Order: sequence, then structure tokens, then C-alpha cells
Amino acid sequence: MDGSHSAALKLQQLPPTSSSSAVSEASFSYKENLIGALLAIFGHLVVSIALNLQKYCHIRLAGSKDPRAYFKTKTWWLGLFLMLLGELGVFASYAFAPLSLIVPLSAVSVIGRYVLSFVGCGLAVVGTYLLVTFAPNSHEKMTGENVTRHLVSWPFLLYMLVEIILFCLLLYFYKEKNANNIVVILLLVALLGSMTVVTVKAVAGMLVLSIQGNLQLDYPIFYVMFVCMVATAVYQAAFLSQASQMYDSSLIASVGYILSTTIAITAGAIFYLDFIGEDVLHICMFALGCLIAFLGVFLITRNRKKPIPFEPYISMDAMPGMQNMHDKGMTVQPELKASFSYGALENNDNISEIYAPATLPVMQEEHGSRSASGVPYRVLEHTKKE
Repeated sequence: MDGSHSAALKLQQLPPTSSSSAVSEASFSYKENLIGALLAIFGHLVVSIALNLQKYCHIRLAGSKDPRAYFKTKTWWLGLFLMLLGELGVFASYAFAPLSLIVPLSAVSVIGRYVLSFVGCGLAVVGTYLLVTFAPNSHEKMTGENVTRHLVSWPFLLYMLVEIILFCLLLYFYKEKNANNIVVILLLVALLGSMTVVTVKAVAGMLVLSIQGNLQLDYPIFYVMFVCMVATAVYQAAFLSQASQMYDSSLIASVGYILSTTIAITAGAIFYLDFIGEDVLHICMFALGCLIAFLGVFLITRNRKKPIPFEPYISMDAMPGMQNMHDKGMTVQPELKASFSYGALENNDNISEIYAPATLPVMQEEHGSRSASGVPYRVLEHTKKE
């Protein structure tokens, strides 16, 4: 009687135990999401500060007579140290939070670099809040077996096939057909970047597990992911460098952020199955947060003041009375139809008449005899007066 009663009590206590474990697991996943998000935000802000410091160093050296190279200044080395620290924080964030949460948080670096639009900054902050709040709670241990299982899964293999075909087509049009459109270049960057973030999360997760005592460095998949991470990052930087030589940095920041974030989230959702088990409301709110962040970044970079291009003309400030010539509507280059036509650039059919060579008058003088041929030009003698 007592044994059956105690067994009944134990059976009644089982459901509360399972529900409490689920609550503790959910709170643990939320804490990991929060740690990853804070690391990513901190890393992107530090990277933004580092880039501004290095830019300030270059501008100061360019505007002064300091003969030192930029890498010999303390400011540039401080910026490099902060950049490495920020990138380390972003790298570590992939080990704690899902890829779909970390990738969109790069909008924080854009906010730090282009704080020029109040509305854009507000939208970016709201989008970041929605991303953190409704991010997926998938926290799978990045062991060698799990990474290998995801790598050979048929959804990811199909995705890789489509991405390779698209990348080869874009590369063909870019190299052979000279399709230098910014969307083409940044799509190449985004496709490479999606593989970079996938491999970064795998490498970071396996390193964290190895540090915790569960060694993962003896799996060949770790080195495969590491090589892919370095290779895609190098080629991604090369395409970004080419884009920066042809387009404004604000346009690259906005278009690149939208394309890279969209493709990276898609790759993470297919490889790591981030949204498996999530309800429709959380997925919709997460997508809304991405759209708001996209709009905020677009407004921030759109309202940025465009730099005045350098024009290699002679400054008129040193000439008296010429300082306000442009304000009065006057032109420095004279017109061809005016009386003074030197240096005019306008084409005219009668240009040969204006620039026809002058003919000298031929004057003959008699010298002794008429039979002698006369000198074709008059000879003038000049005496120096003392």
C-alpha cells in the first residue's frame, strides 16, 4: 500500500521535472544568444572605431608635412589592435549564437561609421532589437560528427550546386563581358561571404569545444573548414577592393550589407537548420527585423555627404580679382568667338583661318647691279646705344 502510494507520488512529480528542465534549457539558450549578440555588437563597434582611427591617421599624414609612413604612427597601430580585438569578438560570437542572429548585427558597424541620419539609426536599432529578440534558439554542439553530417546533407549539397553555378556565371560576366555593375561584384562577395560565415561558425564552435576539454582538432573536417574559411575570406576581400575602386563606400556598405546578410542567413538556415522547430510568428518577426535593419542601413548611407572629387586645376585664389569669377558666372576658359581666342577648346570649321601661318612681306632692294638677284628679305642693322 505504501509502496504503491510512493510510486504514484513519484509519477506525479515527473511532469514538473520535465517542464522545469525545458525552462532551464530555454533560459540557457537565451543566455547563449545574449552572450553571442553582445560579443558581436561589441566586436562591430570596436572595428568601426578602429577604422575611423586608421582613417584619421591617413588624413592627418596627408595634410601635414610629416614624412613618416602610416605604419610608423601610434594611431595606426592602435587602430590595428582594436580591429583585431573586434574581429576576435565577432569570431567568438559565432560559437555562442546562431549564424542567423550574428550576421545581421553587422549593421552596428555601419551605424558607428555613418551616424548621419537620425531616422536611419533609429530603424537600425529597432531592427537589431527585433533580431535579438526573435532570433532562432538552435544551439547544436559543433562536434566533428555534426559538422560532417551537415556538410553531406542533400539540402546543403543542392544549395552548394546552385551557388557554384551562379558564382561561375557572375564571374564569367564580370571578367569576360566587363559587367562592372555593383550588384554583380557584391553578389560575388556575398556568395563567398556566405561560405565564410558557415565555416567560421564551424571552426569557432570546434575550437570552443576543444578549449572546454572535448578535443575536436583531430577531425579532418576542422582543417577543411579552416582552409575554406581563409580562402573565401581572401577572395572576398579582393572583390571588395575592386568594388571600392569603382564605387562610393557608402553605396558598397548599403548594397553589400543587404546582399551579404540575405545570402548568409539563407546558407546558415540550410546548413545549420537554424529555423527548424521555430513557430511562424518568430520567423515573421525575425524577417521583419531584417527588413527594418536593411531600411535603416540604406537611409544612413543614402544621407551621407558625398566627397567633392579632386580637380587638378590651377587655383585662382592667387590672382587678384579672380577669386569670385565663378560666383559671377564668368568662365576662365575664353570662348572661341571672342576677340581673344588663345587656348579655346571649341571645335570650328574655320579654325584653319584663325591659325593660318602669317606671311612675311617680300621686299627687294637693289645692291650695285640689277643683274644680281635681290635678297628676299630686308636686312636691318641694329646698333647698340651706349
